[in-house]
Formats: sequence, structure tokens, C-alpha cells
Amino acid sequence: MIKTDKVLDAKGLACPMPIVKTKKAVNEIESGQVLEIQATDKGSTADLKAWADRGGHQYLGTTEEEGVLKHYLRKATSDEEKTETSYPQVINNEELQSKLDANGEIVLLDVREEAEYSFNHIPGAVSIPLGDLEDRMGELDKNAEIYVVCRTGSRSDLASQKLTEKGFANITNVVPGMSEWTGATEKTVK
Repeated sequence: MIKTDKVLDAKGLACPMPIVKTKKAVNEIESGQVLEIQATDKGSTADLKAWADRGGHQYLGTTEEEGVLKHYLRKATSDEEKTETSYPQVINNEELQSKLDANGEIVLLDVREEAEYSFNHIPGAVSIPLGDLEDRMGELDKNAEIYVVCRTGSRSDLASQKLTEKGFANITNVVPGMSEWTGATEKTVK
């Protein structure tokens, strides 16, 4: 059994709520202490890893018991902590729809989990879940105009920052993303 200093129940919550609750819980523990986050959202693994890295916290790992993911995070010391920033280049859903209608040479990158993408995505979107992005960046053109979408703009913010750090030149985060998308969608499951 892993010794933790605090347990957070985020079961039944979808992105961005596990991150929102984790941010609050991390503020309630001391530097160096370990937080256990219990979640059922499969996307929470990639989300929490990316969020922890961005804030300087140490993502220790995940176990799974009876469908519940248990994520372990060690709170950064003041020397390790990084200031959290939001990706500055954003557009809203209506602006993305205009870009799509203009048939411009853009890449729409959907960083949600495969199941989310399979049941509802924007036609022509490329699916690379946030957790796979590091390993699959080579599938993308570093000079392409890339618009990154997720459910709420949270995962796509993390992905946009990661792509920019790796030398991608034209990245834009789509906010609020699929949770409020009113344009055309399709699914790949029957």
C-alpha cells in the first residue's frame, strides 16, 4: 500500500474537474507530501501527468482497482514549483468554424481520448490523445497551422504548450472546444 497524506475523490468527474479539484487539494497539503487522486475518467492520467509537469509537481504513477484510477502526486517544494500559465494563442469555436468553412490549409488536432473522439468529433480532425502526443508528434508537420481541440480547452491548452516547446510554430488552442461545439460532427463507431 502506498502511503499518502491526502486522498481526493474525483470519481465520476470528467475533464477539467479532476484537475480543478486536484489544484485545490494540492494547495491544502505541504510541500513534499503525497496526494492520491481517485478518478474514473480515463483521460485523467494524461491530464494529471501534464498538469503536474507544468506546475513542477512530481507525478509518481497510477494504479487501477476495480475501474478506479488512483493517481499519486508529490507536491513540489518552493524551489521546484513553476508558475502555471495558460497558452496565449486561442480562438473560440465560432472562429474555428470560420477557418473550417474557408477550407484553409489547417490541421485540426483532437487530443481527447480515443473513445471521446470515436463517438463525436469534427470531420477531418486528427486524433492524437494527450497521453500519446509526446510519442506521436512526428506525425505532425512542425510548420503547419495547427488548431488543438479537446472537450473544454484544458487538455488542448496543455497540448498546445507541449507542441510549442517542441518547436511547432503555428499552434492555436480552441476554447471552449467540443463541450460547446455546434458545428458538424461525425462518429467512427457504428
